Amino acid sequence: MRAKTVLPAVAMTAVSMVLTLAVVMMWLGAAVPWPVALVVGLGIDGGWLATLAYERRLAAQGDHNRAVTAVGWSFGLIATGVLVAHALTAEESAGAWLAVAWLPLASKALWLVHAMWERTALTPVALDAIRGIQQEARDEAAVARARLRAEAATEETRLTAVTEAGARVARVQAKTAQTLAGAWSTLETARAGEETGRALTSVTARVTPGVTPRWELPVWGPTEPLTSRSLESAPALTDEALDVIVDEIRTSETPALSYREMAARFRAAGHSASEVRLRAAWKRVAA
Repeated sequence: MRAKTVLPAVAMTAVSMVLTLAVVMMWLGAAVPWPVALVVGLGIDGGWLATLAYERRLAAQGDHNRAVTAVGWSFGLIATGVLVAHALTAEESAGAWLAVAWLPLASKALWLVHAMWERTALTPVALDAIRGIQQEARDEAAVARARLRAEAATEETRLTAVTEAGARVARVQAKTAQTLAGAWSTLETARAGEETGRALTSVTARVTPGVTPRWELPVWGPTEPLTSRSLESAPALTDEALDVIVDEIRTSETPALSYREMAARFRAAGHSASEVRLRAAWKRVAA
């Protein structure tokens, strides 16, 4: 991974130094002796290389010096200025020389990128841990999305079932109401008809004199709830009281009533007693 950033920087630096030295030799060689031009070119490249080496040493120690960085960029600007000046004064291929004038600054920028990579580089163990954490987070997110989709589908199914059940109940209630309304209309027509009144009078007059042909419809609506007193059972009769009541009913007619007749009249009179106790009382009074 280190080679991915350091090799381009090294290659760009080498090309930039060779190009700078060549330009200085060609440009200044015609005006001054070539040893002087060589010294100038090597001075520019040497200063650039020296500041770069010192910056790399500080970076290896985890340190940074702004003054050294400024000197390094100054040498880069000088090299770039030399290349630009040569391109502007060249009689031939000025555009080509000007196009490569950015190489010193480009190599300096590549070393800056490599330094930033070194400051943020992690060990393989840390990278594996980060990848594991990211994978775990992706797995949890996928499970959460699947759970949400399943819950949404379940809720949609439940709402659909509830809606359909409600619609069925509504249809049944509407049909029942329609049937009750029709039956009620029939009862009302029958109650209000003159022929119905005459028929009822002719049928019931001999049995119950004084019956009027008018009869009321049954109540269809809310009813009053029963009180708690009405739901309470009557107090149980003692054996003595039960014997007295059974004897009175049994001897109320001549000849004496049978057990079946006595039990029927006992219930009709509103008395309450179990069949076992009632038969026992019958045996006691009939003995």
